[in-house]
Amino acid sequence: MGKLYLVPTPIGNLEDMTLRAIRILKEVDLILAEDTRTSGKLLQHFEIGTPMKSHHMHNEHNMVDYLIGRLKNNENIALISDAGTPAISDPGFLLTRACVENDIEVDCLPGATAFVPALVNSGLPNDKFVFEGFLPVKKGRQTRLKLLAEEPRTTIFYESPHKLVRTLTSFVEYFGADRPISVSRELTKLYEETVRGTAEEVLIHFSEKPPKGEIVIIVGGKK
Repeated sequence: MGKLYLVPTPIGNLEDMTLRAIRILKEVDLILAEDTRTSGKLLQHFEIGTPMKSHHMHNEHNMVDYLIGRLKNNENIALISDAGTPAISDPGFLLTRACVENDIEVDCLPGATAFVPALVNSGLPNDKFVFEGFLPVKKGRQTRLKLLAEEPRTTIFYESPHKLVRTLTSFVEYFGADRPISVSRELTKLYEETVRGTAEEVLIHFSEKPPKGEIVIIVGGKK
């Protein structure tokens, strides 16, 4: 049978692409890409001519059986997301699980993941931490925030720029105005920025200076 490769791609800086990742993407029979337009630019930059197929949250359920069939037919497939490591708040889990259930080998390459540099440079404890990803937009949001307010470990969140102020406002309300927070945006890019302070201080900063780019929020645990 073939093998599924989970291949991280740069979160901003193309120099973070590994030599192994480039080789694997050139050698496989098919690349599954979250957005073929975005990934097409990456593949063109590294002169990778492997065929691509769209694989995203809206079609991944319907594609599993088809892809398992191709893997069982001795084809090798690589899965990439728009940025970072597949399956971390991106498609990847369903196909990986199906491969495990069908005794198909899965090889996940090490590489770029947004929350790791954000956590390490936050200055907050990182010996133990919780990855929360995106908070629920509506249903279950309040319940989740109440639960996380009691979490003693550092917690990691992903957020979009237009929702950041709302989320920071919730943190002030549920976690307290003095809870230490670090917000990193545009990681590895030209305008990379990390803002550290209390929940209230960081909220004031981004209320006055609306953010751009993808965002990682690191929240200190309850003392």
